[in-house]
Amino acid sequence: MRKRQLPLEHADALVRGLLDIGRTSKESGVSVKMIRHYEAIGLLKNVARTYANYRVYSDKDVHTLRFIKRARTLGFSMDDVRELLALWENKSRPSASVKKIAGGHMQDLKRRIVEMQSMVATLEHLTHNCHGDGRPDCPILDDLAHAA
Repeated sequence: MRKRQLPLEHADALVRGLLDIGRTSKESGVSVKMIRHYEAIGLLKNVARTYANYRVYSDKDVHTLRFIKRARTLGFSMDDVRELLALWENKSRPSASVKKIAGGHMQDLKRRIVEMQSMVATLEHLTHNCHGDGRPDCPILDDLAHAA
């Protein structure tokens, strides 16, 4: 865990290789809005600030943002991302802990895929049986109105 850094002059921060939020966004592929959000919810910790209170980011922060973005792209929940980040930062972690999170997420995705395939099949059936003309009768609306 990094200690909160003391504020810097903006020029000093840039000389040290720190990046402003716009450049960090470009380097990480994460929007400025999401960078601020990740900091606000504690996924991105102890971001350095200038005396003018501007955020400045290290290479480690950019790497962390890329990690978060990839995990989110794979559909991990924010709670899972938080856990995975903690495991990633813990070099003595058991890989079984990481595998358990990924395996649980994979099973959830498979379950959701089956549910979506069922929805598609139902909608295919309903749209096939709907005349789609000027008549008012519609099996799609009938199905929606009579669902349990």
